[in-house]
Amino acid sequence: MKKTLNFAVLSGDGIGPEVMDVALNILKRTGISYGFEIEFKCSDVGGIAINSHGKALPETTLEDCRQRDAILFGSVGGPEWESLPPNEQPERAALLPLRKLFRLYANIRPGCLFPELTGLSPVKTEIIPNGLDVVCIRELTGGIYFGCPKETTELDDGDIKSVDTMVYHKSEIERIAEVARITASNRAKKVCSVDKANVLETSILWRNTVSDYFKKNAPDINLNHMYVDNAAMQLVRNPSQFDVILTENMFGDILSDELAVICGSLGMLSSASLGTTKNSLDHPFGLFEPAGGTAPDIAGKDLANPCAQILSAALMLRYSFGQERAAKAIENAVKQTIADGFRTGDIADGGHSIGTKEMGREIAERII
Repeated sequence: MKKTLNFAVLSGDGIGPEVMDVALNILKRTGISYGFEIEFKCSDVGGIAINSHGKALPETTLEDCRQRDAILFGSVGGPEWESLPPNEQPERAALLPLRKLFRLYANIRPGCLFPELTGLSPVKTEIIPNGLDVVCIRELTGGIYFGCPKETTELDDGDIKSVDTMVYHKSEIERIAEVARITASNRAKKVCSVDKANVLETSILWRNTVSDYFKKNAPDINLNHMYVDNAAMQLVRNPSQFDVILTENMFGDILSDELAVICGSLGMLSSASLGTTKNSLDHPFGLFEPAGGTAPDIAGKDLANPCAQILSAALMLRYSFGQERAAKAIENAVKQTIADGFRTGDIADGGHSIGTKEMGREIAERII
């Protein structure tokens, strides 16, 4: 009897629905070869949800997510909703509540630049002639994005004061360090922990906690520490020195975006956000999404690169459903498609390009 993988599909806005359709087709094709079926329900999120339901994350969407074992997410936002108050805009009003509700504390963001695409990176090809393979592990539910108080007040003299609070607990740091340990143990056994311990109290706690954790639990892993400003410079100067980067919420937000640019195209980069709770299959509940945005200028034109959404689906198979062989098959199919010269416009580098749907068909043909 085939296993049934049950997940929520939140395609979102812009190019979200069209690249999601391609990813779902890839999952169906992979299931035929690897003995599973997919069952999903599509729900509104982001701008389309604002237009249809009056809010970016409707209760009906939340309930659909609660009934599933994972969330395959698209992209949200666009110019149409930028005039809304910040707390009501799709990015802030949809993603942050989902992270909080499902306690999605660990963001795993692979930074992969295939050798065939090194010419797309702003980093010189001679620095990364063989491409790049780095993973950024970002703590996702603590730090300055969630700390309180968070407020803007007008003072008696008419001046205005805004406050954001950065807070971390030792237990939160140990929890994300464990994710980095597991990731590194399956790779080169090398972790760079990034902080600002020369200035911030939270970073002093971060550095001490990470050091103690790895000394006790993973003495075989090569751990080093780096200030965030130096890490940002080193990522451009010599990105191959990194293998697993471990860092807190805001620093991880910035460094993972820098890593994405180094890798040439947002259309190639996936991410996984894992929670503390287990799904019905006793795997981590997670949200899986591409790193890029909604690209409204090309939405509906069959121009978008579906690879990031497809690779995010592969991460969902790996982490929330334990389907490692199937996940690897999808990743290898994407790599082979690129190696065989098939490219969407964002990675064509001036050469021949194909459309979203055709790219999906080429990848599907290479799943073995």
